[in-house]
Order: sequence, then structure tokens, then C-alpha cells
Amino acid sequence: MAEASISLGAYARLLRGNPNVRRLWLAQVISEMGDWFYAVAIYSLLLELTGSARSVALATVAMVFPQVLISPMAGVINDRLPRRQVMIAADIARFFIVGGMLFAQSEDRIWLVYLLMFLETVMWGFFEPGRSSLMPNLCSGEGEVLVANALGSTTWAVNFFLGSALGGLVAASFGRNAVFAINAVTFLISAWLLTRIDHHETHVDTTRPLRWRDLLDFSPHIEGWRYVRQHPRLQPILLIKGGVGLIGANWVLLPVLGEGQFRLDGWGLSPSQAGMLGMSTLMGARGIGSFIGPLFGAPLATLDLSRLRWGIVIGFAVACAGYLGLGWAPGLAWAALAVIVGHAGTSMNYVFSSTLVQTLSEDRFRGRVTSAEFALMMTSISLASFFSGEAIDGGMPAQQVASFVGLLTMAPIALWLWATRKWK
Repeated sequence: MAEASISLGAYARLLRGNPNVRRLWLAQVISEMGDWFYAVAIYSLLLELTGSARSVALATVAMVFPQVLISPMAGVINDRLPRRQVMIAADIARFFIVGGMLFAQSEDRIWLVYLLMFLETVMWGFFEPGRSSLMPNLCSGEGEVLVANALGSTTWAVNFFLGSALGGLVAASFGRNAVFAINAVTFLISAWLLTRIDHHETHVDTTRPLRWRDLLDFSPHIEGWRYVRQHPRLQPILLIKGGVGLIGANWVLLPVLGEGQFRLDGWGLSPSQAGMLGMSTLMGARGIGSFIGPLFGAPLATLDLSRLRWGIVIGFAVACAGYLGLGWAPGLAWAALAVIVGHAGTSMNYVFSSTLVQTLSEDRFRGRVTSAEFALMMTSISLASFFSGEAIDGGMPAQQVASFVGLLTMAPIALWLWATRKWK
């Protein structure tokens, strides 16, 4: 397998030399920035109306679990239709869905918040496997694929940092409606950028036209799982994102800690504003960690399986240390530092696992394999978030829950080493 170097220079060369990758990247920048821009407003709204960690946990489940439900259909559609068209349709649908948040800001309409979040995630469930499956076809060679995946993870991190930070500031300054409106418009811009990609998707040349009844036909998805089962190297790789999903408890922990123990009081801020800015700080720290993770993991970022095997162990160990540190943090600065460390580890593993799946799976199965991988991760995030919310509402301090999550992250290390014990 080819060697590749991950660096800011490599990112720049890829974007400068590959117009299609650049357009797909810009679409990711715009749409993801909007997503994280409104996350703080959603969590603040729910905590203000309910005062319950369970409400944030349910919102998290509504944001991620639909990926599990939709993954069979999304995988089939992305393997049978042009993936670019699937992503454009998903973006247009999300423009209308997120716009509906403008009418869901009272206690008697909390149900509408959950419904809209559920529907947006369904659309994301079509968009993200399409983006991940299309990317290697836009690249020239395995080395470019690795750089493109690292760039995608790094971009996600920057978007998360800037979106969370700016979203909190805009929500505190101009109100939540401004945040929701801006987020809706970002999806239209993303869709326009996708229309500019000039690439013939060859996977549609060898498949028959998609029929409505095919959407309820799970046999292609079963065929995809059979494909994974027949390729021993793919099986443990799919479990990496499941392990990363354990840190998904942060979707509950960071809003609750930011609104509570680590609220940014002072400067004449109201409790609601101080809570939103505390959340923004912790969620922005998560983005910083996700940005630096692939850069620090660059020495391990080759397509040599035995080397990546230990790189993934290191990634999980760093994530464990970060969340143990969050459990002991005495103030906001230390808490932010611990979050940075924890998510540096998970972002390393996200890049490694995405690259391995994309390079070890055939193009005609890649949509279904990628969709299955995301389904496993989303299941893990949903369970971790739900039980974290229940534990906090049951009386367990949020920082103690963070420490427990850190310890739990040691389990994937043992499972990964056992599953890959025969790798050379």
C-alpha cells in the first residue's frame, strides 16, 4: 500500500490540484458549519424549557439514531443512484427541516424539536455515506484518499469549533431565531456547490434502475454484510467507530457541564447567556481536539496495517485519558483542555478507520459498508448518551459520569487487540 503524508501542505496541494475534491470539501464546510452553529441553541433551548439532562439525551438520540434505522436504505440508494444527486436532495430537504425550528420554541412544542432533529438526521444519513463513498472516486491514488480523509476529519473539527463558538455568540447576542435561519441557508449553498462537481459515477453503469420496492428490499444490505463477513480484515475495522461512539456521551456531558459547573459567568451576562457561552467553550474545545488529532497522528498515518493497528490503540488510550481528566477538572480551563485531549484521540481513530474501510472495500459495496459502519457508531453514541442522561438525572454528578466514560473507553482497546491479533 502507498505511503502518504498528512500535513497542512498536503491539504493545500490536494485542494489546489483536485477541483472536484475542493468542491466537495467546500460543501462540507458550509453545511457542517451550520449544523454546529445551531447545536448550542438547541441544547440551550431544551435545558431552559425542561431543566433535565434527559431532554438533551433524547435530542442526541434524535440526532444520531435515525442513522441506524435509515442505513440499509441509505446504503442501497447510494450504491444504486448517483451519490452527488442523493446529497443534493438531502441538502434541499434539510433547508426546509431546519427552517421549521423557527416554529418550535415553546414548551408545548418540544415534540416538534425532536421530530425535526429526527428528520434532519435522516437526511444526513443519506448525505454522509454518499460523501464518504464518493470521495475516493474523486481522488487519484490511495495516498490522496488518506490525505482527503484526514482533511475531512480536520475540517469537521474546525467547523465544530467555529460553529459552536460562533453559534453561542450569535444566539446570546441576537437570539436563537437568527441561528436557525442561518443554518437553513447553509444547506442551499452546499447543494449549489455539489452541482459544480464534474464526475461520472461509474458504479451506476453496472446496476439496474432503482425501483420503489427496492427501498424495502433488504437483500442488498444483507449482501453487504455478507461481503464484510467474507473479508476478515474489514470486520474489526467496522468496530472502531463503534468504540469511538462511546465518547458520544459528550453530547450530553458538555451541554450539562457548560450550563452548570463550567458556566461562563460575569460581564453582566444572564444565566441563559452564561450557560450558552459555557457550552460553546467546551464544544469548541472538542473541535480543537478533533483538529489536532490527525496532525499528531500523522507519523502513524500510513496504510500499513500493523502500524495502524497500534495507532488505533494509542488513539483510544488518549481518549480515555482525556475523559478521566474531564472528571477531575476543577474549572473551565482545565475542563476544556481535557476535552481537547479526549477528542484528539477519537479523531485520530476516525481518520484511520475511514481510510481502511475505503481502501479495503470494493466500490460497488462501499456505500453499504460505509453505511453499516456509521450505523454501528450511531448506535453506540445513542446508548452512551441515553444512559449518561439517565445517570445525571438519577443523581450522579456529570463529572463522575465523564470519568466512567473514560474508563469504559479501555474496553475497545482490548477488543481491538484481540480482533487484530493475527494482523501482520
